[in-house]
Amino acid sequence: MSRAVPWFAATLALAMLGACSKREAAAPAATTPPPAPVAAAKPAPADGGIAWVPAATDAEVDAAFARARTEAKPVFVYWGAKWCPPCNQLQATLFNRQDFIERSRAFVPVYVDGDKPGAQRLGTRFAVRGYPTTVLFDPAGQELTRLPGEVDAQQFTELLTLGMAAQRSAKAVLAQALSGGPGLAPADWRLLAHYSWETDQQQIVGKDGVAPLLRRLSQACPPEQVDSAARLRLKALAAADTKAGPLPDAAAQRAPVQAVLADAAQSRRHMDVLTNNAAALVRALSAVGSAERVALATAFDRSLTQLQADDTLSRADRLMALVARVRLSQLEAPKDRAPATPAALRAEVRELAARFDREITDGHERQAVITTAAWALEQAGLLDESDTLLKANLAKSHSPYYLMADLADNAKKRGDTAAALDWHAQAFDKSEGPATRLQWGAHYLGALVELAPQDGERIERVAKQLLDEAAAMADAFEARSGRSLQRIGGHLSGWAKGGAHGDTMKRLQRQLDTMCTKLPAAQARRLCDGLLKPGASA
Repeated sequence: MSRAVPWFAATLALAMLGACSKREAAAPAATTPPPAPVAAAKPAPADGGIAWVPAATDAEVDAAFARARTEAKPVFVYWGAKWCPPCNQLQATLFNRQDFIERSRAFVPVYVDGDKPGAQRLGTRFAVRGYPTTVLFDPAGQELTRLPGEVDAQQFTELLTLGMAAQRSAKAVLAQALSGGPGLAPADWRLLAHYSWETDQQQIVGKDGVAPLLRRLSQACPPEQVDSAARLRLKALAAADTKAGPLPDAAAQRAPVQAVLADAAQSRRHMDVLTNNAAALVRALSAVGSAERVALATAFDRSLTQLQADDTLSRADRLMALVARVRLSQLEAPKDRAPATPAALRAEVRELAARFDREITDGHERQAVITTAAWALEQAGLLDESDTLLKANLAKSHSPYYLMADLADNAKKRGDTAAALDWHAQAFDKSEGPATRLQWGAHYLGALVELAPQDGERIERVAKQLLDEAAAMADAFEARSGRSLQRIGGHLSGWAKGGAHGDTMKRLQRQLDTMCTKLPAAQARRLCDGLLKPGASA
């Protein structure tokens, strides 16, 4: 939820956002049609924008797919939420573009707001985890591809067109590539190179298989497919395990990466991978303190500086290039002390954050950019200035509770426990929507258990409120809400480890038992019954 992982990255460490069902087609038609089918609306927006079909239930989704079959159109599903910065980035830079709006006439655009009643069940059905996730289906309901939300708007539109023109799914293309790749066209390699592996959720590859799969694909991609080969190489290196140090073939891999960095056009095309994974790529390709690391970090900084200055990129993307430079500057910092950022780089962070704050007029862009700018300031060690920016934008944000959570993180980092808990309390109080409230509440409860474990009365009060709110939800154990409840159970189980707080846990367990008996599904009841048992994981 918070800045602990940069939201733009949507990288293979997408941990801020468990398990989704694995199926061949994520959106099959219902085996038994509902008795009163919901007609998929075909609105013609007065503003000429995208004619979104809002969906929060299986019946509404089934109606959208029925319409798609009738009209012989693919279905584009966008899973998002009002508060999330990358969703707002899409609103500000993609969904308002005339070329994307025109392209949307050729598919059925379905918007699933994760906070609508029942929407979390659709999260399980579509096997989506993090906001935003965008999935393209053919008219029959077979998943074609998942699109990378972190590329720039023009690329996204191009990739959407590519996916719509594909005669088969990314899964089928992958199977052919792994069998030696005979007959794969350039468009097939481009589909694989730009598939959103970060949001795949085991639809075409298991969670532990992404890194080795990307490695195989990067080796199999024909070198004449320059862009696809470069992107697969970068993605494979970024996903590599570097706990034991740089990769064995780091020397051979450095030159191709440095060639991308030296080519402004290629750097621009792969800016999302470079900005989100700069430090990981440097670690994969060079040893600590080596001349190779200095040279590679210098090349990265030069390329990232160009991206930061590129006004054809969004403000959020340019900020992410600057954040990557900050993190690279701290790469060699001793682990036993706070990393220091060069004064000149701190000045750049200050200037760009202040400039973008002055320039932004769109509310969606503000939600995306200000949260990133505040994170950039925090990463550069400018906590007070990060606070100032966040506080100045609370009244301007349509979801101020997100900014409050960032203020709580800043307070915790400076050691101000009282302020951290106060901001967490405010963020939870202001949060809106059932799934969001469970997520913010889990974060608040976790902070209480960590920072004020002695305050049993407060912990019980917050936990009781969260269980009350979950009991009112029909989809509390689905998708993101289910993971929030698992975190709540994990926090409480850890707090009560060794038999501590026994009376409190008994009262909460009785409340939970009442809730569990009302759940219709056996699986949900099992999850519910085990929520406060020892061994629950946060």
